[in-house]
Amino acid sequence: MEKLNVKKFAVALGTSCAIGTLLLGWAAMSGWGTGMVDVMSSVYIGYGPSFVGAIIGAVWAFFDGAIGGAIVAWIYNISKK
Repeated sequence: MEKLNVKKFAVALGTSCAIGTLLLGWAAMSGWGTGMVDVMSSVYIGYGPSFVGAIIGAVWAFFDGAIGGAIVAWIYNISKK
């Protein structure tokens, strides 16, 4: 099996997390998923069920997902040696 490209995997996971968080924040403006947004706002400072709050949460989620993705890809690559 081939090794993962750590940078590309990190960007892909960060982007996926950011898009999901952004859509959840915007959906919470109409009442959907407000409980999840409340929980996530305790970790992502500034995240909330508003247009700007969802963008702030998406930025946090991108970096969180990218760091997590880099760690996962790095550990995966170590196991493939």
